[in-house]
Amino acid sequence: MKVSLITATYNSAKTIADTLRSVQQQTYPHIEHIIVDGLSTDETLNIVQTFPHIHEVVSEKDKGIYDAMNKGIELASGEVIGIINSDDFYIHASVIEKIIAVFNDENCDAVYADLIYVDTHDVNKIKRKWVSGKVKSNSFLYGWMPPHPTFFVRKSVYENFGKFNLNLGSAADYELMLRFIHKHKIKIGYLPEVILKMRTGGISNQSVQNRVSANQNDRLAWKVNNMKPYWFTLYLKPLRKVSQFFIH
Repeated sequence: MKVSLITATYNSAKTIADTLRSVQQQTYPHIEHIIVDGLSTDETLNIVQTFPHIHEVVSEKDKGIYDAMNKGIELASGEVIGIINSDDFYIHASVIEKIIAVFNDENCDAVYADLIYVDTHDVNKIKRKWVSGKVKSNSFLYGWMPPHPTFFVRKSVYENFGKFNLNLGSAADYELMLRFIHKHKIKIGYLPEVILKMRTGGISNQSVQNRVSANQNDRLAWKVNNMKPYWFTLYLKPLRKVSQFFIH
């Protein structure tokens, strides 16, 4: 089973080497790594060129990170697609091997796992651990979502149910997983272990204004899918998303 890993970059020179190295070191033999760059002006592309494992590099103007991810999905030739951000990295060399084992053992459409938030400047300093737990039929109604950087999906799911909705801003990943898991009921497997380190400081949490905007987009994610959550979902989810970054 071939795995396509997609990394969207834009002026990522400070962190991209960690990301690329963690993919290069994977023991699973059937990986293609696709870089979709937004015309970086720093050393990002020069660093990328030093990693021979990379299958394809595209550098052109885009409409943001989710547009870049959509381009990567279009380019992907693997049966399974994973997205690893340019400031994240896998914590050991057997991550993809273990993810594919869950796909094979459970014959599922998607697999997710756990992650650790680390300090932006010191990746050995753990800020918080995101333990997903097993998904239930009503999990999204209680503010649950899997960590997107640990979310691996069969390409056929994207083909059947669509890619990222660019109108949802920073909630595009939430809306996509809501659509796949809650609306269309894809079969999903869980690997109960940490597979990735994620630097803190996501765009939707960089200010109170960004957080408010992100929560508005989260509500819109239900609306665009013609679904109505329990009333308390709208209160639990903002609290959960804020706690990911501010409770240590």
